[in-house]
Amino acid sequence: MASKRIYLSSPTMHGKEQEFVQEAFDTNWVAPLGPNVNEFEKEMAQYVGIAHASALSSGTAAIHLALRLLEVGEGDVIFTPSLTFSATCNPIIYENAVPVFIDSERDTWNMSPEALEKAFEKYPSPKAVIAVHLYGTPAKLDEITEICGRHGTVLIEDAAESLSSTYKGKQTGTFGKMGIYSFNGNKIITTSGGGMLVSEEEALIRKSRFLATQARDPARHYQHSQIGYNYRMSNVVAGIGRGQLLSLEGHKNRKKEIYAQYKEAFSDIPEISMNPLNADGDANCWLSCMLIAEGCGVTPDMVMDALESENIESRPIWKPMHLQPVFEGYDFITVQAEGSVAEDIFTRGLCLPSDIKNTSEDMERIIRIVRGLFR
Repeated sequence: MASKRIYLSSPTMHGKEQEFVQEAFDTNWVAPLGPNVNEFEKEMAQYVGIAHASALSSGTAAIHLALRLLEVGEGDVIFTPSLTFSATCNPIIYENAVPVFIDSERDTWNMSPEALEKAFEKYPSPKAVIAVHLYGTPAKLDEITEICGRHGTVLIEDAAESLSSTYKGKQTGTFGKMGIYSFNGNKIITTSGGGMLVSEEEALIRKSRFLATQARDPARHYQHSQIGYNYRMSNVVAGIGRGQLLSLEGHKNRKKEIYAQYKEAFSDIPEISMNPLNADGDANCWLSCMLIAEGCGVTPDMVMDALESENIESRPIWKPMHLQPVFEGYDFITVQAEGSVAEDIFTRGLCLPSDIKNTSEDMERIIRIVRGLFR
């Protein structure tokens, strides 16, 4: 009999989700928009402590609309981390803008403020900076916001992976002009798909909702003066989100426990280090990641293969964007004399199973397999 499958990070439902969805069915609000959408926006805004939120079909849609709201266009330069998922950067290309990829720093694996400064020296007038909070760990927001402010450049926060993470007590996603969240199936809470755009500026959120509903003008007939998108969240999906939001703090606490258990379990193996957490923040530990010392005889592929042979899911670190074939030719800014921090983390790292449903037996099984490779 095959061993029980252990997942990287799968959805966890609690029952309240179905109640909100059932209400949508009972009231026939199964079409796009409706009471669940309105309430989910209010509840999310209240949770993260921001004035306005717009529920959308994905985190990618939220980034795209953020760029549209800034009137990003052909040839505009956007600074973005290289070490991220492609969804951070794809919307830049949608608008025929130019991504400039920024290297990471060691302390949090996020955008290096030093490399960001160097990028401004080369490209003094970017249209925006997109900061990412990788794997749920807050970036160095004091430094990044100060640099953006000094150069008069708008900051967008990609908090797709970091909902519930805080920096100096303030929620990630609320430091920039706009922030985005993702509710993809593997995120800390899910709506199966979906995303959210947030801002203190009501006009931006109002415009995002307009653009997300095909930019239909307020006329009796169907009239459109701008290109719009079918980006609004459905009322059924929003019901799942409302139920999930009630369990967010519990999910975060369990994720942190998993990270702490790995850290303790590998503390006596000098070749292993866990992904660093920002001392000025409180990370949601969405995914627990490990870094393996170079030349120790064990590689990330060996760990992932050993886990997979036991029916356990793990994953490589994001492949940096400046190494992706689709982004070949775009600039990459690093302060390293040779190589880059992003490449090194990608080469030596992997994501460990971080599912909140992992039992103590599951965790012991994972840890035993990993430890066995370092004997």
